[in-house]
This record gives sequence, C-alpha cells and structure tokens, in this order.
Amino acid sequence: MFYSFIAAMIFLPESAVSSERLAVKSSKANIRSGPGTNYDTLWEVEKYHPLIVLETKEKWCRFRDFEGDEGWIYRSLLGEINTVITIKDKCNVRSEPGEDKPVIFTTDKGIPFKVLERKEGWIYVQHADGDKGWIYQSLVW
Repeated sequence: MFYSFIAAMIFLPESAVSSERLAVKSSKANIRSGPGTNYDTLWEVEKYHPLIVLETKEKWCRFRDFEGDEGWIYRSLLGEINTVITIKDKCNVRSEPGEDKPVIFTTDKGIPFKVLERKEGWIYVQHADGDKGWIYQSLVW
C-alpha cells in the first residue's frame, strides 16, 4: 500500500491538485483567466493577498480567494507568508488587543495584512505600507 502511494506521487501529472494557502509576495500581481501571460488579466491583487491554491499547472497556480473568486497566478509571485484579509466593511485596527483600546485606523473589506502575532482572538497585523495594529479575528479570512 505504501509503495503504491509513493509510485502515485512520482507519476503525478504536471497539473497537480492541492489546497495550500499562500500569499502574494510581490507588491502587485495580475490575476489571469488561464495559466499564461497570453490569457486575459481579470484583476490585480496587492502584497499579502491570501489565496487557496487549487491546482498547479507548470509554473502557474489556479486559486480561490476569500470571496470565492478563481483565477490563475504565476507561482513565483506567491510565498508561504502568514496573512489575512478583511472580510467586513469598516474594520477597526487598534493600538492593542481589546475592544476598549484606541482605534488607530480603519480599513475596508478586501485589505490584506501580514500576521505578526496572535493573542486571545486578536491578530497583530502589518499592511504592505508598514501600518501595524490589532484586528479582531472574526473580521478577517
């Protein structure tokens, strides 16, 4: 049984299926309709945008994002970075973890952040522009 599994892994096709969570590591990345630069650009994402990889085909990844949208992105633009993205409108980012702590800035839905720390339901995050603060975990994906 074990050897059958190993043999199957060795002979996987170039188009492999996975469900790995990765994030955009470049400042911006084009999302395409297919696996190549000859396909249309559907939209653009910014640094730290998290994605669930559904399939890899050569050097391209088909993914699903926090809204369920799917597209293709060049694999070298992704990294294993712990990130989140806001899923609500008007999310408060605070100076410290706690609803009674001062709000230092507010974000809209769809803003990605790098995760720096987690503490009792709060996440210490950093935006690509350097802004940092604490956001409640139910406000992000």
